[in-house]
Amino acid sequence: MVAVMFMSAALVVLLCVLAYNLAVYALPFFVGLAAAQFAYETGAGLIGAGLVGLFSAGAAFGVLAGLFETIRSPVIRLIVALIFAAPAAVAGYALVHGVTKEAVTSDIWRQIFCIAGGGFVGFSALSRLVNGVGQPAK
Repeated sequence: MVAVMFMSAALVVLLCVLAYNLAVYALPFFVGLAAAQFAYETGAGLIGAGLVGLFSAGAAFGVLAGLFETIRSPVIRLIVALIFAAPAAVAGYALVHGVTKEAVTSDIWRQIFCIAGGGFVGFSALSRLVNGVGQPAK
């Protein structure tokens, strides 16, 4: 029983580290996923939908990273960074909800944990973007 508890704690820590490292790329991932689903539903096939998804994810990341690097106005840079960080916060919320779904029986505490987790992941993505797109915080 103790080994299972330690493995669960290690899994939560591993998922948090993964969420922190991948939070910057949540928006391009969601854009690529939506484009791939649309392409697949319109008859592009599995390989074509995958290529459309990869291209659109790369284009979304390139456009937003380019905007973030070239715009000098702090307010507009903050808006672009928030556009990047909002899907990361949603992904953090979903991650914590998935981990605590069976472990936390109280709905109120589960929501508190999920909102806190989403906030932490969103804030970490925002801080990483302010320090440099895709670069670790300095």
